[in-house]
Amino acid sequence: MERSPLAPATFPNLPAIDGVTLRVARAHYKDWDRCDLTYVELTEQTAVAGVFTRNICCSTEVEMGRESAAGGKARALVVNAGNSNAFTGFRGREAVEQIRGQIAAHLKCAPSEIFVSSTGVIGVPLPRDKAQAGVAAALTTAPCNWQTAAETIGTTDTFAKGATASAMIGDTRISLSAIIKGSGMIAPDMATMLGYIFTDAAIEPVLLQHMLSEANRRSFSCITVDSDTSTSDTVLAFATGKAGNAPLASMDDPGADAFQAALTDICLQLAKLVVRDGEGASKFIEIEVTGAVSDESARRIGLSIANSPLVKTAIAGEDANWGRVVMAVGKAGEPADRDKLAIRFADKWVAQSGLAVDSYDEAPVAAHLKGRDIRVGVDIGLGDGRATVWTCDLTHGYISINADYRS
Repeated sequence: MERSPLAPATFPNLPAIDGVTLRVARAHYKDWDRCDLTYVELTEQTAVAGVFTRNICCSTEVEMGRESAAGGKARALVVNAGNSNAFTGFRGREAVEQIRGQIAAHLKCAPSEIFVSSTGVIGVPLPRDKAQAGVAAALTTAPCNWQTAAETIGTTDTFAKGATASAMIGDTRISLSAIIKGSGMIAPDMATMLGYIFTDAAIEPVLLQHMLSEANRRSFSCITVDSDTSTSDTVLAFATGKAGNAPLASMDDPGADAFQAALTDICLQLAKLVVRDGEGASKFIEIEVTGAVSDESARRIGLSIANSPLVKTAIAGEDANWGRVVMAVGKAGEPADRDKLAIRFADKWVAQSGLAVDSYDEAPVAAHLKGRDIRVGVDIGLGDGRATVWTCDLTHGYISINADYRS
């Protein structure tokens, strides 16, 4: 598949995380010449937190992952690519239980400490024989690097996605490294796609869960590619505690704010990478909403604009049709006043106080729309609420990819 024109030039240099070992193998879930199973082994006493899809037709992996995350401990992660194992009934559950049991026996830990994610076609049970062989191979193969692990979890992704951040907790520098996959079926109603964050920080699971939920609210829950929420969306954060910092247990602890900032930063990096790999995308779009009655209202208005096929196709066609933005604001179901509304592209205001700007010159707006990175601003004029959301344009490429997805 052709690499997205919005992709970064290279995969970032992610630091190794003490207590984390990455391996990949071929389970042959699809007829492709590549690894499709990622196995991550974690040191004992690793803390875990997770956010999961709110799609009611979620996969067994999501159900069991949600239950396990409540326990706060993790020893391993398995990610299967090419088969989502969603909407597969008891056969899907048996496959996950088999994987967890196989690894738990190897590590001599509880099955609940093994996390499993699957991504791909919905409605096809994960083949238990292939899963068993793939896990067996992964347990004995040589460790790999972050880029290989990121490539292995992908499906329709056109590039591997990774990010890193760091923070100081007292006198101790802690590191975060993360990988994510996602390209289509992206309108996260909790987290997004499949994303995994690893840190050597020592942090209590309850606090890690609070921090991840807060980071998710500012990042993954502010992106959309196509308005569809996956059955398998999962983001997990693992903290090995190997950095040796004084363990964080409360937001009042020294360094907690710094770690929260680093976690939010890495989630934002990952979220934006997913949008930059939106299926068929040619433009990355940032939508800033100000003047709403609340931050949440601003976010909903922003997502209404970001999910509008008419807005997305206008930008794909480099058409400065700001009337479509007006429409999307009005249909959001949030407080708005037509006669106070203002709209801009980049720094050029095209409408204010419910009217087109008298001196409006479309030339600089048209020039902006010819670029790869597009900025849209909307001021509601009713309050102090604000939010930023990110999306991509809608092109013929999206239709081609999804019309042939199972072929």
